[in-house]
Amino acid sequence: MPFPCDVRLDLVKSKIKRLTDFLDVYLKIANVHTVDFYTSDIWTEFVSVPPETVISGVLHQQGGSSREKGSSVWDQSQKINNVAAYLQITRDHSLPNLGVCTPLDNLWQGLGGDKHKETYLKTSLFMNTKKSHEVEVMSEIVACFARYSNIQQVIDIGSGKGYLSSYLSMQYGLNVYGIDSSTTNTIGANERNRKLERYWKIYQRQIKPLNQDSESKQRNENQIHNVKDFTKIKEQNGSIGEPHKLTQSGYVQSLVQTPVSNTSIDSGIYKKNNVEMSAEIVGSDKFYGSDHTFLELLSTDALDASSQVRQRKHLDEKEKERRKTASLEAKAKRIKEANLYSPITQHVTSTTELHDIISDIKDSMMVGLHTCGDLASNTLRIFVDKPELKVVCSVGCCYHLLSEEFELSENSQECCQGSWGFPVSQYLRSTAWHCGRNARMSACLPFERVTFGHGQLPSKSLFYRAVLQVIIKEHFGSGKPSYTVPQTKVKHVGKIYLKSASFVDYTRKATEKLGMDSSKMSDSLIQGYYDRYMPRMKELEAFNLLKVALAPCIEGLILLDRLCYLKEQENVEWSALVQLFDPLKSPRCYAVIGVKK
Repeated sequence: MPFPCDVRLDLVKSKIKRLTDFLDVYLKIANVHTVDFYTSDIWTEFVSVPPETVISGVLHQQGGSSREKGSSVWDQSQKINNVAAYLQITRDHSLPNLGVCTPLDNLWQGLGGDKHKETYLKTSLFMNTKKSHEVEVMSEIVACFARYSNIQQVIDIGSGKGYLSSYLSMQYGLNVYGIDSSTTNTIGANERNRKLERYWKIYQRQIKPLNQDSESKQRNENQIHNVKDFTKIKEQNGSIGEPHKLTQSGYVQSLVQTPVSNTSIDSGIYKKNNVEMSAEIVGSDKFYGSDHTFLELLSTDALDASSQVRQRKHLDEKEKERRKTASLEAKAKRIKEANLYSPITQHVTSTTELHDIISDIKDSMMVGLHTCGDLASNTLRIFVDKPELKVVCSVGCCYHLLSEEFELSENSQECCQGSWGFPVSQYLRSTAWHCGRNARMSACLPFERVTFGHGQLPSKSLFYRAVLQVIIKEHFGSGKPSYTVPQTKVKHVGKIYLKSASFVDYTRKATEKLGMDSSKMSDSLIQGYYDRYMPRMKELEAFNLLKVALAPCIEGLILLDRLCYLKEQENVEWSALVQLFDPLKSPRCYAVIGVKK
C-alpha cells in the first residue's frame, strides 16, 4: 500500500469524543438564529464585553494573551468575557490541530503524483479562480488513485455543471459518468463539454508544432544512431561503397539511392524516376520513423527489377488495406474520445443501483466535488456497498441541508429511509448526538476568509432580517415570541435584500411575501425601527464572528464522523481526511478518501 500511514480508528473516536464534549458547552452559540437576535436580546444573554472587543479580537487578534494559565472563557454568569481564551479553545478543537488529517504532501509522495505538474488544458481560461483551483487539485488526486488502482472509469456524483468531469476526461483520458439530479445541469454540462472539446482541439493544434519540434530533435538523433549502426555493419562485411555524409538534420545524402518502404511511400511516388523518389523519401519524416530502417537504407542495386515490380504490387495492396484499417481505428477512437464524459440526469440515494444507470459499469472510482447535504454521506454508503467501486474521494458542502437522525425538531421526522445524513458512523450514532440546523448552518461559515480579510459576512442583510423580525413580533405576532410565528412564514422571506432600495422597501416586499398586510404601517414608522437598532448593528456583527470561530469545530465533527464510518467498514483498507484546497480560495476544502481492500 503506497499511501501514508493510516490513522487508527480508536484515535478518530477519541477526537470525536473530545469534540462532542467541547460542543456540548459551546454549541448553544452556534444554534442562535440571527433572525431572533434583537427579539431575544441575544447579545445581553451570551456576551458581557463590548462588541468592539469581539470584533478586534477575532479580526485583528487583539484580545490579549490566550495562553494565560487558568484563563476562562466565561464569567460567573456564564457569559463570554475573555475573547482571546474563546478563540484559542476553538482553534484547539479545529481539524488542523486535532492531529487526524493526512497531509496532502504525504499523499502526493505516496501516490507518486506531482502537485506542480504542468497541464495542457488551462482551467483558468474557462473557470473562475475558485473552481479552477478545486478542479486542478482534485483531478490530479483522482488521476493518481486511478493509476494506482488500474481504473479507467470514474463516477462523478452531483457533477453539477460538469467542470470536474470534463477535465478528468480531456486532461487524463478517464471515462467519466457525471450524475446529477438536475436536468438543467445535465443539459448545461453537455453544452459546456461540447465547447470545451472544441477548445481542446484548437489548443492541441496550437501546441502540436512545439511537441513536433521536440520529437523531431529526438528522432533525428535516433536516425544518426541507426545510420551509424548500419555503417558499422557494412564496414564489418567490407561492403562500404561510396563514402557517405550526414547533414546536421540527420539526412543521408549519398548512401541512399532508391529506397523501398512499405509504410511511407504513396502509390503515386512509384511513377517517379529514381532521383525524384530518392529526394521525396530522404526528405520525409515518415521515412525515418519507419520500423524497417535497415531495409530502407538498402540500395535498389541489391534488388533485381522483377522483384521490385512484384514488391511494389504487393505493397500497394498491403498499403491500401493498412490505411483502411487505420482509418476505421481512428474513427472508432474519435467516437470513443467524444464520449469519455457522459452527463446523466438521475437522483441518487443510498439505495441507488449503479447498474441501472451505467450499463457498462466496470471497476470504478467514485468522486464528488462539493456534494450537497445528504448526498455526500450517501456517496460513502454507495462506495461501501457496491463491489465495483474501489476508491472514493468526496468533498462535501451545504451542511445545513443534512438530515439529522436525532435532531429534536419537527423537521427530524422527515423520512430518510434510514439513511440519515448525520451521523453516519456507528460510534457517533450510539451516542444519539445531534447538532441542530443553525449549528450546521454555522459550520458553512468561511472562517479563513473572514479572519484573514478575504471575505465578509452579509451583515447588512442579516441586520435587515433581524429588525424585520422585531416588526413582525410587535405588529403581526400579538406580542408573542418570534418562534411562535408560523415557520413557513419565517423561512420564506428569501433573498430580497439586493432587490430593495431601502429598509422601508425591504419591509414592504418581505411582509407581502409572507402574506402580511403592512399598508397600515407608515414609512416613517418602519424607518423608525431601522433608526432605533442601527446603533446596535455591531452587536450582530460581533456575535456572528463568534459563530465563525466555531465553524471549523462543527465542520470537523461532521467530517470525522464520515471518516469514522469508513474506518468501521471491514472492506475498506485505507481511509483518510485530507485538506485538498486552499481554504482562502475554497472554504469547504477537506476530502474524505477511502480505498477498498
